[in-house]
Amino acid sequence: MWRAFLFSFIRRKIVLSVIFGCSLTYCIVSFLLISPRRTDTWRVPRKLDHSAFVWMSAEVDLNNSIDLSCRNTVQGREYIADDRGYICQRDDLLANNCCGTIEKRYVCDTCNADGCCVLYEHCVSCCLNPNKRKLLQTVLGKASETFRVLFSAINNHFELCLAKCRTSSQSVQHENAYLKPNKHCYTTADKIP
Repeated sequence: MWRAFLFSFIRRKIVLSVIFGCSLTYCIVSFLLISPRRTDTWRVPRKLDHSAFVWMSAEVDLNNSIDLSCRNTVQGREYIADDRGYICQRDDLLANNCCGTIEKRYVCDTCNADGCCVLYEHCVSCCLNPNKRKLLQTVLGKASETFRVLFSAINNHFELCLAKCRTSSQSVQHENAYLKPNKHCYTTADKIP
């Protein structure tokens, strides 16, 4: 009996109108009084600040000590480039993820004068050469709006070379073929003319 009374009370138009009115009032007040939240917290900076950027030094040559640990390009089928600029065969990679110091350093064998290379690992190794710092600073300064988001998360020379040497949509045509064999570029030479 009390259920029938409760349902008939809720079905009355006056009760439904009061519930609707309260809900509408709450929505209006919340939209007007509560300050809007900033949804664009990832906004891209106009000018990239790389004052704390760590560049590779020409004087420092790190030995292969047990304490030393390297980051490397990981993905290469045959070759690996480490964060010191050395390149080695995947099988010759040491336990600390470094290439040995007897290996080649700053390899630009498959790279052309524009800074574009056939092999990704050669591109990273060549890009890590301290002599390329001015060129890379220019690349950072001229970064397009698209690349500013990527470059704002980069903190050091190795990360910059990893990012720049990756292929992008600018180096392919018809979504399935590269424009040229030297597809890994650490400069802006990968732009379509």
